[in-house]
Amino acid sequence: MSHTSTENNSFSNILLKWYQIHKRDLPWRNTKSPYLVWLSEVILQQTRVAQGLPYYNAFSTQYPSVELLAAASQDEVLRLWQGLGYYSRARNMHNTAKQIVNEHNGFFPDSYSGLLKLKGIGPYTAAAIASFCYQEKVAVVDGNVYRVLARVFGETTDISTGTGKKTFQNLADKLINKQQPDIHNQSIMEFGALHCTPKSYQCGTCPLATTCVANISESQHLLPVKTKKLTIKQRNLNYLVFVKEEKIFLKQRHDNDIWAGLFDFFEIETTHENNIENILENQFLDELKSNISTISEPYILQHILTHQKIKAFFYIVTLNENFSDKSLTNGKFYNISEIENLAKPVLISNFLNKYFS
Repeated sequence: MSHTSTENNSFSNILLKWYQIHKRDLPWRNTKSPYLVWLSEVILQQTRVAQGLPYYNAFSTQYPSVELLAAASQDEVLRLWQGLGYYSRARNMHNTAKQIVNEHNGFFPDSYSGLLKLKGIGPYTAAAIASFCYQEKVAVVDGNVYRVLARVFGETTDISTGTGKKTFQNLADKLINKQQPDIHNQSIMEFGALHCTPKSYQCGTCPLATTCVANISESQHLLPVKTKKLTIKQRNLNYLVFVKEEKIFLKQRHDNDIWAGLFDFFEIETTHENNIENILENQFLDELKSNISTISEPYILQHILTHQKIKAFFYIVTLNENFSDKSLTNGKFYNISEIENLAKPVLISNFLNKYFS
Protein backbone atom coordinates (compact mmCIF):
# COMPACT_ATOMS: atom_id res chain seq x y z
CA MET A 1 0.00 0.00 0.00
CA SER A 2 1.54 3.32 -1.07
CA HIS A 3 0.73 6.80 0.16
CA THR A 4 1.57 10.11 -1.48
CA SER A 5 3.32 12.87 0.45
CA THR A 6 0.19 15.00 0.08
CA GLU A 7 -1.92 12.26 1.64
CA ASN A 8 0.61 11.81 4.43
CA ASN A 9 0.70 15.54 5.21
CA SER A 10 -3.08 15.77 5.16
CA PHE A 11 -3.44 12.86 7.61
CA SER A 12 -0.90 14.33 10.00
CA ASN A 13 -2.21 17.89 9.78
CA ILE A 14 -5.78 16.79 10.49
CA LEU A 15 -4.64 14.86 13.57
CA LEU A 16 -2.49 17.74 14.80
CA LYS A 17 -5.43 20.15 14.58
CA TRP A 18 -7.68 17.66 16.41
CA TYR A 19 -5.02 17.17 19.08
CA GLN A 20 -4.66 20.87 19.84
CA ILE A 21 -8.36 21.01 20.66
CA HIS A 22 -8.89 17.69 22.46
CA LYS A 23 -5.60 16.71 24.09
CA ARG A 24 -5.51 15.89 27.79
CA ASP A 25 -3.23 17.86 30.08
CA LEU A 26 -0.88 15.13 31.32
CA PRO A 27 2.33 15.82 33.29
CA TRP A 28 4.66 13.78 31.08
CA ARG A 29 3.65 15.89 28.09
CA ASN A 30 5.09 18.98 29.74
CA THR A 31 8.66 17.70 29.93
CA LYS A 32 11.53 16.78 27.63
CA SER A 33 13.19 14.71 30.34
CA PRO A 34 13.90 11.25 28.87
CA TYR A 35 13.72 9.81 32.39
CA LEU A 36 10.21 11.11 33.07
CA VAL A 37 8.98 10.20 29.58
CA TRP A 38 10.41 6.69 30.01
CA LEU A 39 8.81 6.41 33.45
CA SER A 40 5.40 7.32 32.04
CA GLU A 41 5.69 4.92 29.11
CA VAL A 42 6.61 1.97 31.35
CA ILE A 43 3.75 2.71 33.75
CA LEU A 44 1.21 3.15 30.93
CA GLN A 45 1.99 -0.15 29.19
CA GLN A 46 -1.29 -2.12 29.21
CA THR A 47 -2.64 0.41 31.70
CA ARG A 48 -5.29 3.13 31.36
CA VAL A 49 -4.13 6.71 31.92
CA ALA A 50 -6.55 7.22 34.81
CA GLN A 51 -5.07 4.21 36.60
CA GLY A 52 -1.45 4.99 35.75
CA LEU A 53 -1.42 8.71 36.59
CA PRO A 54 -1.27 8.31 40.42
CA TYR A 55 1.62 5.85 40.01
CA TYR A 56 3.50 8.24 37.73
CA ASN A 57 3.06 11.00 40.30
CA ALA A 58 4.20 8.68 43.10
CA PHE A 59 7.32 7.47 41.27
CA SER A 60 8.33 10.89 39.93
CA THR A 61 7.99 12.30 43.46
CA GLN A 62 9.73 9.44 45.28
CA TYR A 63 12.40 9.01 42.59
CA PRO A 64 12.75 12.30 40.67
CA SER A 65 15.92 11.10 38.94
CA VAL A 66 17.12 7.86 37.40
CA GLU A 67 19.96 7.81 39.95
CA LEU A 68 17.52 7.73 42.86
CA LEU A 69 15.45 4.99 41.23
CA ALA A 70 18.57 2.92 40.59
CA ALA A 71 19.68 3.33 44.22
CA ALA A 72 16.35 2.07 45.60
CA SER A 73 15.91 -1.55 46.63
CA GLN A 74 13.72 -3.83 44.53
CA ASP A 75 11.37 -4.27 47.50
CA GLU A 76 10.88 -0.49 47.70
CA VAL A 77 10.14 -0.26 43.98
CA LEU A 78 7.68 -3.16 44.09
CA ARG A 79 5.93 -1.68 47.14
CA LEU A 80 5.33 1.61 45.31
CA TRP A 81 4.17 -0.34 42.23
CA GLN A 82 1.71 -2.45 44.26
CA GLY A 83 -1.75 -2.65 42.70
CA LEU A 84 -0.70 -1.71 39.16
CA GLY A 85 -0.10 -5.31 38.04
CA TYR A 86 2.38 -6.74 35.53
CA TYR A 87 5.09 -6.56 38.18
CA SER A 88 7.79 -7.61 35.72
CA ARG A 89 7.53 -4.04 34.41
CA ALA A 90 8.67 -2.70 37.78
CA ARG A 91 11.57 -5.15 38.02
CA ASN A 92 12.68 -4.44 34.43
CA MET A 93 12.34 -0.70 34.99
CA HIS A 94 14.54 -0.92 38.08
CA ASN A 95 17.16 -2.97 36.22
CA THR A 96 17.17 -0.53 33.30
CA ALA A 97 17.67 2.38 35.69
CA LYS A 98 20.71 0.64 37.17
CA GLN A 99 22.10 -0.02 33.68
CA ILE A 100 21.71 3.65 32.72
CA VAL A 101 23.53 4.75 35.87
CA ASN A 102 26.25 2.10 35.76
CA GLU A 103 26.96 2.08 32.02
CA HIS A 104 25.87 5.54 30.84
CA ASN A 105 26.68 7.75 33.84
CA GLY A 106 22.98 8.41 34.39
CA PHE A 107 22.33 9.72 30.87
CA PHE A 108 19.83 8.18 28.46
CA PRO A 109 21.14 7.50 24.94
CA ASP A 110 19.94 10.31 22.66
CA SER A 111 18.91 8.22 19.66
CA TYR A 112 16.40 5.50 18.81
CA SER A 113 19.16 3.00 18.00
CA GLY A 114 21.02 3.81 21.21
CA LEU A 115 17.90 3.46 23.34
CA LEU A 116 17.18 0.05 21.84
CA LYS A 117 20.48 -1.21 23.25
CA LEU A 118 19.18 -0.78 26.79
CA LYS A 119 17.73 -3.90 28.39
CA GLY A 120 14.00 -3.58 28.89
CA ILE A 121 13.46 -0.90 26.24
CA GLY A 122 11.77 -2.12 23.06
CA PRO A 123 10.86 -0.40 19.78
CA TYR A 124 7.76 1.37 21.11
CA THR A 125 9.39 2.89 24.20
CA ALA A 126 12.55 3.78 22.27
CA ALA A 127 10.46 5.54 19.61
CA ALA A 128 8.50 7.44 22.25
CA ILE A 129 11.62 8.74 24.02
CA ALA A 130 13.49 9.48 20.77
CA SER A 131 10.62 11.44 19.23
CA PHE A 132 9.26 13.18 22.35
CA CYS A 133 12.64 14.20 23.79
CA TYR A 134 15.01 14.36 20.81
CA GLN A 135 12.65 15.10 17.88
CA GLU A 136 13.82 11.99 16.04
CA LYS A 137 11.59 11.11 13.08
CA VAL A 138 10.51 7.65 14.22
CA ALA A 139 6.89 6.62 14.67
CA VAL A 140 5.44 5.05 17.80
CA VAL A 141 3.13 2.10 17.21
CA ASP A 142 0.94 0.95 20.08
CA GLY A 143 -2.57 -0.50 20.24
CA ASN A 144 -4.16 2.87 19.55
CA VAL A 145 -1.96 3.47 16.51
CA TYR A 146 -2.66 0.00 15.10
CA ARG A 147 -6.38 0.69 15.34
CA VAL A 148 -6.30 4.15 13.75
CA LEU A 149 -4.07 3.13 10.85
CA ALA A 150 -5.94 -0.12 10.17
CA ARG A 151 -9.28 1.68 9.99
CA VAL A 152 -8.27 4.84 8.15
CA PHE A 153 -6.18 3.07 5.50
CA GLY A 154 -8.00 -0.28 5.42
CA GLU A 155 -4.86 -2.21 6.36
CA THR A 156 -5.85 -5.84 6.98
CA THR A 157 -2.48 -7.42 7.80
CA ASP A 158 -2.74 -9.33 11.07
CA ILE A 159 -1.14 -7.21 13.82
CA SER A 160 -0.29 -10.30 15.89
CA THR A 161 2.21 -11.46 13.24
CA GLY A 162 5.76 -10.32 12.58
CA THR A 163 4.74 -9.25 9.08
CA GLY A 164 1.89 -7.21 10.50
CA LYS A 165 4.08 -5.41 13.00
CA LYS A 166 6.58 -4.55 10.26
CA THR A 167 3.83 -3.41 7.86
CA PHE A 168 2.30 -1.05 10.40
CA GLN A 169 5.66 0.32 11.53
CA ASN A 170 6.58 1.11 7.92
CA LEU A 171 3.22 2.77 7.33
CA ALA A 172 3.48 4.80 10.53
CA ASP A 173 7.01 5.93 9.65
CA LYS A 174 5.87 7.10 6.19
CA LEU A 175 3.03 9.12 7.70
CA ILE A 176 5.02 10.87 10.42
CA ASN A 177 5.21 14.65 10.39
CA LYS A 178 8.86 15.48 9.74
CA GLN A 179 8.65 18.91 11.38
CA GLN A 180 6.80 17.79 14.51
CA PRO A 181 7.38 14.06 15.06
CA ASP A 182 6.74 14.41 18.79
CA ILE A 183 3.35 16.09 18.43
CA HIS A 184 2.40 13.78 15.55
CA ASN A 185 3.03 10.70 17.69
CA GLN A 186 1.13 12.15 20.64
CA SER A 187 -1.75 13.08 18.31
CA ILE A 188 -2.34 9.68 16.77
CA MET A 189 -2.11 7.90 20.12
CA GLU A 190 -4.49 10.38 21.74
CA PHE A 191 -6.90 10.10 18.82
CA GLY A 192 -7.00 6.33 19.22
CA ALA A 193 -7.41 6.58 22.98
CA LEU A 194 -10.22 9.15 22.97
CA HIS A 195 -11.97 9.09 19.59
CA CYS A 196 -11.25 6.01 17.45
CA THR A 197 -11.73 3.59 20.33
CA PRO A 198 -12.22 -0.20 20.06
CA LYS A 199 -16.01 -0.24 20.44
CA SER A 200 -17.08 3.40 20.21
CA TYR A 201 -16.26 4.64 16.72
CA GLN A 202 -17.64 8.23 16.82
CA CYS A 203 -17.42 8.37 13.03
CA GLY A 204 -20.07 11.10 12.86
CA THR A 205 -17.68 13.62 14.39
CA CYS A 206 -14.42 12.20 13.02
CA PRO A 207 -12.26 14.63 11.00
CA LEU A 208 -10.96 11.67 8.94
CA ALA A 209 -14.39 10.16 8.21
CA THR A 210 -14.65 11.16 4.54
CA THR A 211 -11.49 9.27 3.56
CA CYS A 212 -11.52 6.53 6.22
CA VAL A 213 -11.74 3.10 4.56
CA ALA A 214 -13.39 1.48 7.58
CA ASN A 215 -16.04 4.18 7.83
CA ILE A 216 -16.84 4.05 4.12
CA SER A 217 -17.04 0.24 4.10
CA GLU A 218 -18.58 0.01 7.61
CA SER A 219 -15.84 -2.39 8.70
CA GLN A 220 -14.78 -0.60 11.89
CA HIS A 221 -15.60 -3.65 14.03
CA LEU A 222 -13.31 -5.85 11.90
CA LEU A 223 -10.18 -3.71 12.19
CA PRO A 224 -7.47 -4.10 13.19
CA VAL A 225 -7.17 -7.81 12.36
CA LYS A 226 -5.78 -9.85 15.25
CA THR A 227 -6.25 -13.60 15.16
CA LYS A 228 -3.96 -14.79 17.94
CA LYS A 229 -6.11 -15.81 20.90
CA LEU A 230 -4.94 -15.50 24.48
CA THR A 231 -5.03 -18.79 26.39
CA ILE A 232 -6.40 -18.39 29.90
CA LYS A 233 -4.96 -20.78 32.46
CA GLN A 234 -7.07 -21.83 35.46
CA ARG A 235 -5.11 -22.14 38.72
CA ASN A 236 -6.11 -23.30 42.20
CA LEU A 237 -3.95 -21.77 44.92
CA ASN A 238 -4.33 -23.02 48.48
CA TYR A 239 -2.96 -20.56 51.00
CA LEU A 240 -2.16 -21.62 54.55
CA VAL A 241 -2.19 -18.39 56.54
CA PHE A 242 -0.04 -19.35 59.51
CA VAL A 243 -0.78 -17.24 62.59
CA LYS A 244 1.26 -17.34 65.79
CA GLU A 245 0.85 -14.89 68.67
CA GLU A 246 -0.93 -12.39 66.41
CA LYS A 247 1.82 -12.51 63.80
CA ILE A 248 1.32 -13.83 60.25
CA PHE A 249 3.81 -15.81 58.18
CA LEU A 250 4.69 -14.41 54.75
CA LYS A 251 7.32 -15.34 52.20
CA GLN A 252 8.73 -13.67 49.10
CA ARG A 253 7.81 -15.22 45.75
CA HIS A 254 10.46 -16.51 43.35
CA ASP A 255 11.29 -15.20 39.87
CA ASN A 256 9.83 -18.08 37.85
CA ASP A 257 6.13 -17.35 38.39
CA ILE A 258 3.61 -14.53 38.65
CA TRP A 259 4.17 -11.83 41.28
CA ALA A 260 7.93 -12.45 41.47
CA GLY A 261 9.47 -10.54 44.36
CA LEU A 262 6.13 -9.90 46.07
CA PHE A 263 5.06 -11.35 49.43
CA ASP A 264 2.30 -13.88 50.02
CA PHE A 265 1.44 -16.75 52.37
CA PHE A 266 2.54 -20.39 52.39
CA GLU A 267 1.01 -21.74 49.19
CA ILE A 268 0.30 -25.17 47.75
CA GLU A 269 -1.02 -25.29 44.20
CA THR A 270 -3.29 -28.16 43.20
CA THR A 271 -4.60 -29.25 39.81
CA HIS A 272 -8.16 -29.46 41.13
CA GLU A 273 -10.05 -27.92 44.01
CA ASN A 274 -9.09 -29.81 47.13
CA ASN A 275 -9.94 -30.09 50.83
CA ILE A 276 -7.72 -29.22 53.76
CA GLU A 277 -7.18 -32.86 54.75
CA ASN A 278 -5.58 -33.65 51.39
CA ILE A 279 -3.59 -30.43 51.41
CA LEU A 280 -2.11 -31.25 54.81
CA GLU A 281 -0.76 -34.50 53.41
CA ASN A 282 1.95 -32.43 51.73
CA GLN A 283 5.33 -33.63 52.97
CA PHE A 284 6.48 -30.09 53.72
CA LEU A 285 3.87 -29.90 56.47
CA ASP A 286 4.88 -33.01 58.44
CA GLU A 287 6.64 -31.01 61.16
CA LEU A 288 3.77 -28.55 61.38
CA LYS A 289 0.83 -30.86 61.88
CA SER A 290 1.37 -31.51 65.57
CA ASN A 291 1.63 -27.77 66.23
CA ILE A 292 -1.67 -26.75 64.63
CA SER A 293 -4.19 -25.40 67.11
CA THR A 294 -7.09 -24.50 64.79
CA ILE A 295 -7.84 -24.33 61.06
CA SER A 296 -10.58 -22.13 59.68
CA GLU A 297 -13.01 -22.95 56.93
CA PRO A 298 -11.65 -21.76 53.58
CA TYR A 299 -12.13 -18.15 52.56
CA ILE A 300 -12.46 -18.19 48.78
CA LEU A 301 -11.45 -15.31 46.53
CA GLN A 302 -11.21 -15.19 42.75
CA HIS A 303 -8.66 -13.09 40.91
CA ILE A 304 -8.34 -12.61 37.15
CA LEU A 305 -5.09 -11.73 35.41
CA THR A 306 -4.63 -11.19 31.68
CA HIS A 307 -3.51 -14.78 31.12
CA GLN A 308 -4.64 -16.56 34.28
CA LYS A 309 -7.80 -17.07 36.29
CA ILE A 310 -7.00 -17.78 39.92
CA LYS A 311 -9.23 -19.35 42.53
CA ALA A 312 -7.62 -18.91 45.92
CA PHE A 313 -8.53 -20.82 49.07
CA PHE A 314 -7.31 -19.17 52.27
CA TYR A 315 -7.11 -21.29 55.43
CA ILE A 316 -6.23 -19.42 58.62
CA VAL A 317 -4.02 -21.86 60.53
CA THR A 318 -3.38 -20.94 64.17
CA LEU A 319 -0.16 -22.46 65.52
CA ASN A 320 0.70 -23.35 69.11
CA GLU A 321 2.79 -20.84 71.04
CA ASN A 322 5.66 -23.31 71.43
CA PHE A 323 5.95 -23.85 67.67
CA SER A 324 9.51 -23.32 66.42
CA ASP A 325 9.71 -20.76 63.61
CA LYS A 326 12.65 -22.69 62.15
CA SER A 327 10.21 -25.25 60.74
CA LEU A 328 9.06 -22.62 58.24
CA THR A 329 11.86 -21.50 55.93
CA ASN A 330 12.11 -18.81 53.22
CA GLY A 331 9.92 -16.42 55.17
CA LYS A 332 9.12 -15.03 58.60
CA PHE A 333 6.30 -13.97 60.90
CA TYR A 334 5.26 -10.31 60.64
CA ASN A 335 2.87 -8.19 62.64
CA ILE A 336 0.14 -6.30 60.80
CA SER A 337 1.99 -2.97 60.79
CA GLU A 338 5.05 -4.61 59.22
CA ILE A 339 2.90 -6.30 56.57
CA GLU A 340 1.60 -2.88 55.53
CA ASN A 341 5.07 -2.03 54.25
CA LEU A 342 5.55 -5.21 52.20
CA ALA A 343 4.81 -5.35 48.47
CA LYS A 344 1.92 -7.77 47.99
CA PRO A 345 -0.29 -8.95 45.12
CA VAL A 346 -3.75 -7.37 45.07
CA LEU A 347 -5.23 -10.79 45.87
CA ILE A 348 -3.28 -10.96 49.14
CA SER A 349 -4.06 -7.35 50.05
CA ASN A 350 -7.76 -7.96 49.45
CA PHE A 351 -7.72 -10.97 51.77
CA LEU A 352 -5.85 -9.11 54.51
CA ASN A 353 -8.16 -6.10 54.27
CA LYS A 354 -11.21 -8.32 54.49
CA TYR A 355 -10.22 -10.64 57.32
CA PHE A 356 -7.44 -8.93 59.29
CA SER A 357 -8.30 -5.25 59.22
